[in-house]
Amino acid sequence: MSGAGNCYDNAVAETFFHTMKTEWIYFKRYETREQAKRDIFEYIEMFYNRKRLHSTLGYLSPVEFESAGLNSN
Repeated sequence: MSGAGNCYDNAVAETFFHTMKTEWIYFKRYETREQAKRDIFEYIEMFYNRKRLHSTLGYLSPVEFESAGLNSN
């Protein structure tokens, strides 16, 4: 780690938060913090981790990638 402010130390997390903000957060307006927390949870658990296509997984969703790995063994 080279210290605060260096995005290359945590590039994966930085990329995730950028993606979440541009695909989900910037298009919404939340009345309460609870509403925002629920919506962000939904994005991560119901879309990003299950359905969104990831370039590092060969443009498969995480569920498809995991299933392909389990079926090949």
